[in-house]
Amino acid sequence: MTLKIGVLGSTKGTDLQPIIDAIEAGEIDAEIACVISDNEDAFILERARDHGIDAIAMDYSGKDRLLFDKAAASEFDKRGVELVLLIGFMRIVSPWMCKQYENRIMNIHPSLLPLFSGEMDTNVHEEVLNKGLKVTGCTLHFVTPKVDEGPIIMQKPVMVDDSDTAETLKEKVQGAEQEILLEAIKMFSEGKIKVEGNKVKTLA
Repeated sequence: MTLKIGVLGSTKGTDLQPIIDAIEAGEIDAEIACVISDNEDAFILERARDHGIDAIAMDYSGKDRLLFDKAAASEFDKRGVELVLLIGFMRIVSPWMCKQYENRIMNIHPSLLPLFSGEMDTNVHEEVLNKGLKVTGCTLHFVTPKVDEGPIIMQKPVMVDDSDTAETLKEKVQGAEQEILLEAIKMFSEGKIKVEGNKVKTLA
């Protein structure tokens, strides 16, 4: 059965493109039911529209997390969404949302958690360079009320070169993010990801 995916994003949605491409190529049995953004000017919405995906802008100003999350969940539920992806979503989801989609919301974080938990985007890569780390990477995890502390699904290391800048490192890490997102979506759709306590077990 085709997996229905809902996406929350605030920025360009770079990691979304390979997912769209893989679905269109028949590499993953999934459908992106809709993309929701708290930023009406976010390119992720245009990216969705370019591929005939429902793109929904929701004004976040003046609303607390719960109101926004319930509105987003309503859009997801009416489309039968089974898996929610946070792709460049610059907000913290509410405990209600975490419970509503328990072990069904995935977030991609641009570091090897627990390193740089709570940090976002380019800030992480700048910190990696400032500390002189030789290895960084990304983490895909399920979302829980404790920020960046949910069960880890997959991690992928990325080597840091002396010539790297925050931007070149971001590009390399995004490549790793896209690889594990595709792998995890495929495994989730096949029922091969199980959560026991705070640990994820993947089935062969």
